Amino acid sequence: MAVKEIDLRRLVIKAFHMNEVEFGDACTMTMDGKFTVSKDMIPDLVKKYDTINKIDIQIIKPGDHDRWTNTIMDIVPISTKVLGKCGDGITHTVTGVYVMLTGVDVNGKQTHEFGSSEGNLKEKLVLGRAGTPDENDYIISFDVTFEAAMGQERKGAFQGHAACDEFIQVYRDILKKFNGNKCTERHEYHDTVRPGQKRVLIIRQVAGQGAMYDTHLFPNEPSGVEGGKSIIEMGNMPVMLTPNEYRDGIIRSMQ
Repeated sequence: MAVKEIDLRRLVIKAFHMNEVEFGDACTMTMDGKFTVSKDMIPDLVKKYDTINKIDIQIIKPGDHDRWTNTIMDIVPISTKVLGKCGDGITHTVTGVYVMLTGVDVNGKQTHEFGSSEGNLKEKLVLGRAGTPDENDYIISFDVTFEAAMGQERKGAFQGHAACDEFIQVYRDILKKFNGNKCTERHEYHDTVRPGQKRVLIIRQVAGQGAMYDTHLFPNEPSGVEGGKSIIEMGNMPVMLTPNEYRDGIIRSMQ
């Protein structure tokens, strides 16, 4: 007897590949694969967040990994919701370029808790893994220098992530308007239930220890910060997520 499946929700991820990344007069992105980075908004970000002393942006080309990096706080894909919310509807994402958030304070103290990852990037970042760029991808280094000791505070770590999120949002707003019919890749995922069959639950333990060690969930944008809820503020209680919510970037590590 065939097992009846109930389709609860559908997530469609449409990818647009970027071939060229360079500095320019504005933050732009085109459907033919050209990606331009501008530093014009950086002074306003530094002024807005009181724990941040300065921000430096660099473009790391494929193969150019023999270089110094401060502690890697996160590798962030550029993705945005076009329809629905995280876990269903349509998501547009960029391939070929990722943002790397790093942090250090004005005294050289790296932004970390249980272990830092400063050093030669080619030794500190493993390419081609889930959540990391491939060897042919560009990396936009978003390097935050915090005021003294602020990289070890929850407020400082959050502001570093928030500043980076504002920078990425400029590209998300452009990406929302891309014609989905002209994507370079299309993937469709379904959350299904099978009544009478075994139930599978995967448990993931996330950080919520206070200080600068936190995890946010339910952001407005995939892998985003704005709108996210701190697991600490939720009392470090268990939270149920669907497979597609997890796949769509509903968890953001904030340390």
